[in-house]
Amino acid sequence: MAALRRLGRSLLRPGPAAAPPGGRRGVRALRRSPVRVLPPQKERGAAAEQRQSLREPPPPPAVERSLAGPGLWYEKAAAGDRRLGKVVTIAKSKKFRDHHGKVLLEGHRLIKDALEAGAVLQTLFFSTVGHLKELPEAQLKRANLVKVKFEDIKSWSDLVTPQGLIGIFSKPDHAKLSYPAAQLTSSLPLLLICDNIRDPGNLGTILRSAAGAGCEKVLLTKGCVDPWEPKVLRAGMGAHFRLPIVASLDWESVPSNLPASIQVCVADNKDPGGAQAETVSVLRRARGAGSAPSNLKPHVKSKPEAAPEREDEEGVTSVSIPELAGQYYYENWTQTPVAVVIGGETHGLSPDALHLAASTGGKRLIIPVVPGVDSLNSAIAAGIVLFEGKRQLLRRHKQEDERQKFPIVG
Repeated sequence: MAALRRLGRSLLRPGPAAAPPGGRRGVRALRRSPVRVLPPQKERGAAAEQRQSLREPPPPPAVERSLAGPGLWYEKAAAGDRRLGKVVTIAKSKKFRDHHGKVLLEGHRLIKDALEAGAVLQTLFFSTVGHLKELPEAQLKRANLVKVKFEDIKSWSDLVTPQGLIGIFSKPDHAKLSYPAAQLTSSLPLLLICDNIRDPGNLGTILRSAAGAGCEKVLLTKGCVDPWEPKVLRAGMGAHFRLPIVASLDWESVPSNLPASIQVCVADNKDPGGAQAETVSVLRRARGAGSAPSNLKPHVKSKPEAAPEREDEEGVTSVSIPELAGQYYYENWTQTPVAVVIGGETHGLSPDALHLAASTGGKRLIIPVVPGVDSLNSAIAAGIVLFEGKRQLLRRHKQEDERQKFPIVG
């Protein structure tokens, strides 16, 4: 009995803990974070480049480039290249020309004149490599040269017979251009002011006549067509790069662009025999600005003052035009220096032009025409007056030279 009791007590008493597998006792397991194994530096760089290449789009195909001369590379436009169409569209719009500061020149002679004058060429589109050999190489190396098909140039060209050469230039600044030496040595103290010349062909012809007559400068007032319009450039035949052309001037800033003590004359086509003071009625808009397309060509003698404006019941404002002395254009009228104002065919001479002439003691130069003929073409009138002014100035210079060589002894 006593033995049974000892056996029961031994069974109820807690015994030692079971030994862990492997025979290790009393060892507590540690919680460890996973270890990050880093690859070598080269392998990490290659992996980063691979991930970057997967995110970026593939590069465009290489441009086909060719050599046209020593250091003169050009690229060939691929099929579907739209650059030519885009730049031509920009250059043909005055709004885009002013915004982007670009102009389009077409043809070998015009582009060559521009490069020789120092105009900055941005992109040149050409159809044959032979065109490049005829242009200044130094300027071409600084531009982007693109060879396109002649059919592409023909489709965008305004010429009847395209030459296969279109250049996109930065809009030239007359103060930064270098004009030909022959033009500078033949320059005369004769200036031209264009007043509302709106026809591109007329303005281009006028600029060409001014360059041929040896004018010192041409001023274009607001209302004239943009001189960098393609039609003006074609009619000008390079005149833009032979003499300074200052555009978009208001009449308040015209005197600051003229030499001191200058005399301003205006061209007209009426008979001075019936000259008399006139008051011209100028139709004003409801806002009181601008004038209607009336031909303001009164015959006047010598009265620079203008009467105040008066408005009648019908809303017509009467403006007194200053009187100017009138004479035929072939009579002596040149002084040193002298400027001539040519008015547009639609609006004629503006009151501002007449006021400027009156303030400088200028005259009205009459170009007589057969009775019944309304007016001469503005480009023809400019050519007549400018070359007559050249003749008179050259004769005066010759007479002064003769006086210096053979002084009169009295």
